[in-house]
Amino acid sequence: MGFFQKIKETFVGKSTKQNEKYVAGLDKSSASFSSKINALAARYREINDEYFDELENILIMSDVGVNMVMKIVDEIKKEVRLENIKDPHAINDIIVDKMFVIYANDSYMTTKINYAENDLTVILMVGVNGAGKTTTIAKLANKIMHEEGKKVMVAAGDTFRAGAIEQLAEWANRLNIPCVKGKEGGDPSSVNKVNLMKELEKMNRIIKRVVPEGPQETLLVVDATTGQNGISQAVEFSKITDITGIVLTKMDGTAKGGIILSIKDMLNIPVKFIGLGEKIDDLQEFDLEQYIYGLCNDLME
Repeated sequence: MGFFQKIKETFVGKSTKQNEKYVAGLDKSSASFSSKINALAARYREINDEYFDELENILIMSDVGVNMVMKIVDEIKKEVRLENIKDPHAINDIIVDKMFVIYANDSYMTTKINYAENDLTVILMVGVNGAGKTTTIAKLANKIMHEEGKKVMVAAGDTFRAGAIEQLAEWANRLNIPCVKGKEGGDPSSVNKVNLMKELEKMNRIIKRVVPEGPQETLLVVDATTGQNGISQAVEFSKITDITGIVLTKMDGTAKGGIILSIKDMLNIPVKFIGLGEKIDDLQEFDLEQYIYGLCNDLME
């Protein structure tokens, strides 16, 4: 059984809270992607080279990334030749299958947080201004408390963006958790009461002085609506710190949901969480099957 059929049996006509959030959160991406694939099939009576050229363009415009697009389309071509498929309407299940298989192959992509066994777990959140770090921190803290049953404290390291400290402090107050903070405009590492150090790599050294095995996670927060610019951010951050996972925010605001596939292809860093809305529980652990279904569910009707 191919992934297309498996996912239809698993999700179509069934509803869970997580499933509903993925479908709703990826609605823009699904509508855009599916409508383009269906329109492509309607323009061709038979699969040919021009069809595949247009399919490549659709995938690239969905932010899948050129290298992965080439892999996906090459695999689709092999399957089409092997099965002697001529009808463009019969290719949807193969497209879904190959997107899933190529993402899942050749690597172990864990979405779980690496908690310390008997010590403090430090999760360092990094990203450019406007990516949604502060809100994501609050959502992740809420998730860890209620789903993992752990105690959480937040520390405000963004001392330069106006209002960042107070915004985090307000979230901490709402969640009833402690917030360690310095002064706005001060040194970001000063919340750890050590020497002035501004660079991200020095922040890591400071953390290790207190928690030698930390940070257990360094999560890069990327705004999904920035598309390939978000990929560039991930590349640059990965040069200066060991990124253990990606949090993709604002997935509900983009029509180009293929960015997840592009991140995997270019960086081989797991997407651990995705933001599917503005509510406190709209931060979801990344699930590949749910994601592919949310992105492609209009093709399955």
